Amino acid sequence: MISNWLSAALARRNIHYGWAMVAVTFLTALIAAGTVGAPGVFIVPLQKEFGWSTAEISSALSIRFILFGLMAPFAAALMNRYGLRNVTLTAQVIVMSGLVASLAMSKVWHLMLLWGVVIGIGTGMTALVLGATIAARWFVAHRGLVVGILTASVATGQLAFLPLLATLTDAYGWRVALTLVCVMLVISAFGVLLIMRDRPSDVGLRPFGDEGTEPLPAPPPNNAPIFATALGTLRDASKSSVFWILFATFFICGASTNGLVQVHLIPMCLDFGIPQVQAASLLAAMGIFDFVGTIASGWLSDRYDNRYLLFWYYGLRGLSLLFLPFSDFTLYGLSLFAMFYGLDWIATVPPTVRLTAQRFGAERANLVFGWIFAGHQLGAGVAAFGAGLSRTLLQTYLPAFFVAGALCVVAALIVLAISRAPKPVAA
Repeated sequence: MISNWLSAALARRNIHYGWAMVAVTFLTALIAAGTVGAPGVFIVPLQKEFGWSTAEISSALSIRFILFGLMAPFAAALMNRYGLRNVTLTAQVIVMSGLVASLAMSKVWHLMLLWGVVIGIGTGMTALVLGATIAARWFVAHRGLVVGILTASVATGQLAFLPLLATLTDAYGWRVALTLVCVMLVISAFGVLLIMRDRPSDVGLRPFGDEGTEPLPAPPPNNAPIFATALGTLRDASKSSVFWILFATFFICGASTNGLVQVHLIPMCLDFGIPQVQAASLLAAMGIFDFVGTIASGWLSDRYDNRYLLFWYYGLRGLSLLFLPFSDFTLYGLSLFAMFYGLDWIATVPPTVRLTAQRFGAERANLVFGWIFAGHQLGAGVAAFGAGLSRTLLQTYLPAFFVAGALCVVAALIVLAISRAPKPVAA
């Protein structure tokens, strides 16, 4: 098998197979995130071709964001039951099917069904839960760093492909750009098929950083129904105030990133006379800063109090969003915004994952984080629709940015209500 050959080759170079898992998961998350971020480029072309309003297109994207989040806890249960590779490949097939079918769409309900429901479910079957599961199963040392690397791939993928997709859309139309996304998904699926495995024991290894000599216990049997496992986790976690604080702050995180900036920054820049390719390049610059900021956040989360890290992340993000409407959308103002906002785009994930694992235990961390991530995507869905409605009714996006900035300041304050001492919830 390819995985056994690769494991032996890496061992000869003193490299743990877990880093191969990180590499293939990084590629998978990068391309999947590019799929999620692509509709931000297509809003204006779809309006021109079909005459759909911003609010109508935003409604479909809101459905996708919400399903993307609501699938997360069930995705964790599916991974525990059927394995990482099987679930990831199934998710990629679902997403590719939705994208290929959308090449022929002509009605708003087609958009809502394909880009909302189908792609929302497919992308939600992996989401950030895949990275959290890889970090928990394959690593004992450097877990925070691994979460940072894999989280950075999500945000970077959402942003890095946008200039290319915008250029293709301007030159050849949105269908050609969408076809490129499908090709990238095929490449990603091939890598998953060859390399991804469920646990270190599948290739005869211990988790990276595990120096023990006792035989590893066999994975616990997982025959419980998927819905019962996911809902039972929610029932137990909801008894803790820590869960609700993390859920609320991650709701605000989603509302101030994926649902607002990712979807609506490009059309807002067009309102101020900034060309689409230039606006997409601004998002790509944020992706570069985010890559650095999120990996640094993972490194910091291994060493410092995660509550105070979240306080600074949310506070600085809120200030950057409040600053944007006053930047006059000049090159200097937008560059300043891209730097500060980009460093903070999704840096909140590593501290949130670590706090979840500390308070709810390693075995249930991916399930509990799945529900917290559902809050993230609910916030993204609300912001995607709310900002689109603001543009349709008020002819401006600016009120949505003011609200998001104020909510980030609120998140910075309430995260300090988490007590310092871990208090794990009983399974």
